[in-house]
Amino acid sequence: MVSGSGMYYLLLDEVQLMDCFESVLNGYLRSKHMDVFVTGSNAKFLSKDIITEFAGRGDEIHMYPLSFAEFMSVFNGDRYMGLSEYILYGGIPQVVLCDGASEKTAVLKNLFSEIYLRDIIKRNRIKNSGELEDLLNFLASSIGSLTNPEKLRNTFKSVKKSKITPKTIKKYLDHLEDSYLIEPALRYDIKGKGYIETPMKYYFSDLGLRNARLNFRQIEPTYSMENVLYNELCMRGYCVDVGVVQIAEKGEDGKVTRKQLEVDFVCNLGSFRCYIQSAYSLPDAEKRMQEIRPFRKIDDSFKKIIVTSDIVQPTYDEYGILTVNIYDFLLDSSFLEN
Repeated sequence: MVSGSGMYYLLLDEVQLMDCFESVLNGYLRSKHMDVFVTGSNAKFLSKDIITEFAGRGDEIHMYPLSFAEFMSVFNGDRYMGLSEYILYGGIPQVVLCDGASEKTAVLKNLFSEIYLRDIIKRNRIKNSGELEDLLNFLASSIGSLTNPEKLRNTFKSVKKSKITPKTIKKYLDHLEDSYLIEPALRYDIKGKGYIETPMKYYFSDLGLRNARLNFRQIEPTYSMENVLYNELCMRGYCVDVGVVQIAEKGEDGKVTRKQLEVDFVCNLGSFRCYIQSAYSLPDAEKRMQEIRPFRKIDDSFKKIIVTSDIVQPTYDEYGILTVNIYDFLLDSSFLEN
């Protein structure tokens, strides 16, 4: 019973199992002394029509998997072992607390098939679940690659001999985004100051789920590191885009050609912006120049950072570009500050 003038907090889990739960929740809105926190399955509760129904009368909190810093607070080992484990099995708390590889793998596969896939198929009434699963496999095999429904349609056509349409693929992508399984990164023209609608990149919200989908067969360190950085930046509240720098260069024949240079991440938070390159390794000066080239073509004073897995001390070069190792970057948010 709620009595008195003090605040009460009501926590409801798996609320979608309750008949007419929308009416029940609306009933609590009349109480001035109660905050209600609700969680539920994707199959019903997180659908867009339910979110719309409660618009203006509640706040949606996007719960990410554990950040690397949170993961390390419970990991029994050093940060080097920790990042390898984090990249392999991800940061879902239930998985992090499992003992051993076999238990972690079993939980991840069960989450993917019994929670994500089942809910997506049920909620959206998908008849051809095989197409959806094939799309997931294509996305999981090419994280960090530029793509769009048309390119994916061509992949389906050449690999699966499928007649799936770009419209259907776009619908499936929307379903996967709505379930928080994948996250899109739009392309942003830094000089033109506008978005390039297509192609774009997709990252998995949890690498453990992605790896489990592929039976842990493709653990590419370069793209995995890029995915970890993207997730970390989103967890810190940044809007993250893929940067494009348009340049014109004169060749040896005197002809001018236009090129596009890529900045892995353009991060915005209010008026703050920074640019980040994910470079798994910087073995020599040539590789370093390749990474900083897009930065030097950007005519503004926002912070520019190269994140590498090489064990280096945080250092600014003569161009004002900061190089920092990924372990320090993930464990210390101050590197993004001016």
